[in-house]
Amino acid sequence: MDKKEVVIALKKAKEISQKRNFKQTVDLIINLKDLDLKKPDHQLNLFVLFHYGIGKKISVCGLVGPELLEQSKQVFENTILVDDFGEYAKDPKKAKKLASQFNYFVAQANIMPKVAAAFGRVLGTRGKMPNPKAGCVVPPGANLKPLHEKLQKTAKVIAKTALMVQCSVGNEDSPDEEIIDNIMSIYSNVIHHLPNEENNIRSILLKLTMGPAVVIGKKLSVGKKLEAVKQEKKAAAKKAETKETAAEEKSAEKPEPAEKKEEKPEEAKKTKKKVE
Repeated sequence: MDKKEVVIALKKAKEISQKRNFKQTVDLIINLKDLDLKKPDHQLNLFVLFHYGIGKKISVCGLVGPELLEQSKQVFENTILVDDFGEYAKDPKKAKKLASQFNYFVAQANIMPKVAAAFGRVLGTRGKMPNPKAGCVVPPGANLKPLHEKLQKTAKVIAKTALMVQCSVGNEDSPDEEIIDNIMSIYSNVIHHLPNEENNIRSILLKLTMGPAVVIGKKLSVGKKLEAVKQEKKAAAKKAETKETAAEEKSAEKPEPAEKKEEKPEEAKKTKKKVE
């Protein structure tokens, strides 16, 4: 993949995406081919360390013993002491809610069997069990601050059930240079772990959260899409203008209310006599 093509695709992806009321993420999608995902060596399950963050806070929860309790409370967004694991083991809803709130879970190595017993079923199915590959299984005397900083720039890349990889590489306000660097980091790591490297990649796309996808390297399809979006915007503006003009014309056609004549005193008396 040529870096120049990534620059063009990112620019187009931003151009054809309409502004939203929230900050959209920039997502990279890599479609794979000629792989048998039933074979472990054809699957992808890796962590990529970026040079830059992805423009959003990555939240971490510590599952620790008394040795790391105070440090975990200071560094991580949430901490659960081993003595409290039972509450989550008894209440699956509470465990599921916890799993949805955090991106990563860090566990103290000497209590991993208890972590697995209490959280394995919930975290395992969501791919959030503390993973040594990401440095998320730590000894009792670990320094947690560098790990928290590292996880802010770590992306998880998985392809176990579908021939596709999707991950965030920044947001719409992130500097283009940082987004492009993150994209190239993902790409180089993915091809390095594929059996036939680039030959196992079908296509690579880039998109904002609510925007259409741009195929990296296919300028013609991007150009057509951009033109379609421009025409759509023009049509919407014209429709709004026509509607406004019609409203003004309708307002102008309305007859002015007739002025009520004031009766003279003598005429008012005659009218009163007739009524009597």
